Amino acid sequence: MTSVFRDEHWIGGAYVPSASAERIGVENPYTEEVFGHVPAGTPEDVDLAVSAARAAFDGWASASPAERGAALTRLHRALAARADEIARIVGLELGTPLKIAKAVQAGLPLTVLAGYAELAAQPAHEETIGNSLVVHEPIGVVGAITPWNYPLHQVVAKVGAALAAGCTVVLKPSELTPLTAYLLADAFAEADLPPGVFNLVTGTGPAVGSAIAGHPGVDMVSFTGSTRTGAAISHAAADRIAKVSLELGGKSANVILDDADVVKAVKVGVGNAFLNSGQTCTAWTRMLVHRAHYDEAVELAAKTASGYTLGDPFDAATRLGPLASAAQKERVRGFIERATARLVAGGLDAPVPGQGHFVAPTVFADVDPDSEIAQEEIFGPVLSIIPFDDDDEAVAIANNSKYGLAGAVWGSDARAVAVARRLRTGAVDVNGGSFNPFAPFGGYKQSGIGRELGAYGLTEFQQVKAIQR
Repeated sequence: MTSVFRDEHWIGGAYVPSASAERIGVENPYTEEVFGHVPAGTPEDVDLAVSAARAAFDGWASASPAERGAALTRLHRALAARADEIARIVGLELGTPLKIAKAVQAGLPLTVLAGYAELAAQPAHEETIGNSLVVHEPIGVVGAITPWNYPLHQVVAKVGAALAAGCTVVLKPSELTPLTAYLLADAFAEADLPPGVFNLVTGTGPAVGSAIAGHPGVDMVSFTGSTRTGAAISHAAADRIAKVSLELGGKSANVILDDADVVKAVKVGVGNAFLNSGQTCTAWTRMLVHRAHYDEAVELAAKTASGYTLGDPFDAATRLGPLASAAQKERVRGFIERATARLVAGGLDAPVPGQGHFVAPTVFADVDPDSEIAQEEIFGPVLSIIPFDDDDEAVAIANNSKYGLAGAVWGSDARAVAVARRLRTGAVDVNGGSFNPFAPFGGYKQSGIGRELGAYGLTEFQQVKAIQR
């Protein structure tokens, strides 16, 4: 297995040593071997990165749309040349099967970045309201803190939007999957963007994440991760009245009405719930099925789940890779062990490979909507199936959650859209509608504050000014 050792941060347009000699090992969750490391950054490293971003801000903010668009186009070209390496590294540090890593972990961020290159090149939005000229300006230096489950996509969704808006960035990627962020830094070096517009500091949340969230030189913090950590970041930023954008947890409902194509709805629903080994914030982990089709849906879901092949992410036959870490594996197993619903597939005794942080794809039926597995974000391949009698009950169960990030509805178009409108969630797919990387993405309730992706994601990093004439 190839070793990948990175010993420096990317700050001010160059790789620079960390203030600390300490390193964080990067584990392959399939082999359970450490195959790389990155610096364990410090608050001093964050200070240096924020200073570089602050020094670069005025020049980048005043660059013309054409200049920023051209720069992001160069960045996209340099990153696209690394697509195969991105997929390989994600397979090593996260365990995503290579086919999915190529399409999603590498392909999606490239699509998003291309979109931001186009948006950056467009003339700045202005409007006249009475005697006021309303303009949009970059908010300043952005601290971006990203999770491990989609390591490059989550980074590009923030960095691409912030740069397109005219901001400069200090990034802290997850210490579990930091190596893809270095491929992005390499692309920045090749694309020759102005020094300091993008800075990378690796490390832990308590050391680097907290330093970014509380830094007086950071004008906005954009965070994706757990609701608990999002709340802590909000507190840190509130002390200095800094803007915070949060994309947090989810417990999305997949509502299958009595006039739905049940076979398709269940098959697609199981695939969505188990994508990336269930480590997806938008995963439809609650399958709500009308009683007229309930028994059929349970049987189909169990059969579909049992057909998933677990194994080496680099084996073409593998459909489900390991979980990201031993801790994540034990957390998911704990939810399964405590569940009191009817187990119809998987479970703790189901066979899994002899190495790697695997949990078998697991399906529970007859799940109490108020139970732990129906309320908490498990972040693993665990699906809960819940019956309902009519549309009103389906909506009530779907909305019975502290989260509101995503969801799905299956049925006749008009009826399904009517139900979708009633769901308290940031996105709903009707009858298998495909993910749109240019539509606004974000949540209601404890799933977050603000929106990412597309034009809405760009404006998240802007201030609005009224000039009276």
